[in-house]
Amino acid sequence: MDPSTFVADLKKKVQVSVDHFSDELKKIRTGRASASMLDGTLVEAYGTTMPINQVATITAPEATLIQVTPFDANNLIAIVEAIRKNQTLGLNPMDDGRVVRLQIPPLTEERRREIAKQVGEKVEDCMISLRNHRHEVLKLADSALKDKKITKDDYDSVEKQINSLITEQKNKTESLTKSKETEIMTL
Repeated sequence: MDPSTFVADLKKKVQVSVDHFSDELKKIRTGRASASMLDGTLVEAYGTTMPINQVATITAPEATLIQVTPFDANNLIAIVEAIRKNQTLGLNPMDDGRVVRLQIPPLTEERRREIAKQVGEKVEDCMISLRNHRHEVLKLADSALKDKKITKDDYDSVEKQINSLITEQKNKTESLTKSKETEIMTL
């Protein structure tokens, strides 16, 4: 068994976790309009549930405005309802019969702190995921060592590479977190 397979396996798993964390951060509201704020909003259209970006074009023409232009005007009411039902957004959509406009109200200090806590929870979830992946791969390497498929030196090398990779990803996650918290707390 090649010891590098353990590290390669871990890299894939860790990358998925960090990408998911990054996507989750994009969904968090910062007081500035962003089309990605509507990611995860599902619309009932054509008899099925679809992501909003599959039934409309989403733009942020101003810092405090999101504009949703449906591909089919018949879906306008469904889009408005979907946005209104999404409690995590807390937005009140307005439509003029062709376009849905979402005015992003400025965040209060209290709300900024709540959002910063949400970021902290997502960071912790990501760190837990990274640790779980690390333990899983180390357990496989330990099992391979016991079965004499790899040597003790190979195991030590794999363990060192794994710890290095986890530390690197942890630093990347912390960097993403700091920039998001700065963005949230900036007026």
